[in-house]
Amino acid sequence: MALALGALVALAVAVGGPGRGASADEAFVLRIATLAPRGSAWMKVFKAWNASLKRKTGGKLQLRFYPGGVSGDERDFIRKMRAGQLDGASVTATGLGQVVRPVLVLQVPRLLTDYDKLDRVRAAMDDEFRGQFREAGFELLGWGDVGRARIFSTHRIERPADLKRTRPWAWREDAIFSTFLKTVGANPVRLGVPEVYPALQTGMVDTVPSSALAAVSLQWYTKLKFVTKQSSSILIGATIVRKDKLDALPAELRAALMETAAKAHALLNRQVRRDDERAYRTLLQRGLQEVDISAHRAEWEAAARKVREQLAGRLYPRALLRRVELAAGH
Repeated sequence: MALALGALVALAVAVGGPGRGASADEAFVLRIATLAPRGSAWMKVFKAWNASLKRKTGGKLQLRFYPGGVSGDERDFIRKMRAGQLDGASVTATGLGQVVRPVLVLQVPRLLTDYDKLDRVRAAMDDEFRGQFREAGFELLGWGDVGRARIFSTHRIERPADLKRTRPWAWREDAIFSTFLKTVGANPVRLGVPEVYPALQTGMVDTVPSSALAAVSLQWYTKLKFVTKQSSSILIGATIVRKDKLDALPAELRAALMETAAKAHALLNRQVRRDDERAYRTLLQRGLQEVDISAHRAEWEAAARKVREQLAGRLYPRALLRRVELAAGH
């Protein structure tokens, strides 16, 4: 699923022409980790972002990405950032929630189920969440998308109770899907993302929540047979950096980083949304069977409401949940 070449070229050149070259001892390099595999949609945009930033700063500021989990899982990214071993990370809600727990309200089931709602709520809450990340010692460079959250499995999942006979994967640090599983009587198998593919191979897990694009990028789909037609949420992410690293940059480099980050993440979200839909269609063409769960919508909605209320006061303030529901039009 190659990115549109024109979009990448535009990103690389539109944000600024070449500037005065910087010698090696003048250059700043930000080390950023991500689980996105090499060659994935995310990494193609990140490489274009780095190219645009180098052009705009004349090589004085660069981004060095560590893709594919070579720096560990997202909990490792956050730990290494706090220890000074990494400067930043592009993470999903799981990683973001380790820094600012309330941001997980954006990921609760069956609340922000389409992009219009997500965009509306993120825009309304942007300043608030950015302020919370700053208080925690980080700067949010840009919001990212991972695609529509669906349930992939070797078994046909039509209603929440069907999950009880599966071996579903949940991230070690995940609170939301784990709570959902426990609510419907299922037991999560807790693993890091790099451990999921081997677990699918051995049968340790047979069910995973994922977007179609992520399932393709991580090759999980090769071990699965069914996928839900309807999604329960939009999987979110963002790129964050240590605030002290950002503050240490000269003002002009800081401004260049923020400008190119905004352009890169806007492009990333457009591309991921397109590619996720294409990935879903491709998976169906390759033989994954689509499961329409709409006949049991009331059961899914009831379980989701129960989860949202259980997590209120634990992950996010109840008042914040109400504000998000209002902004989403619920």
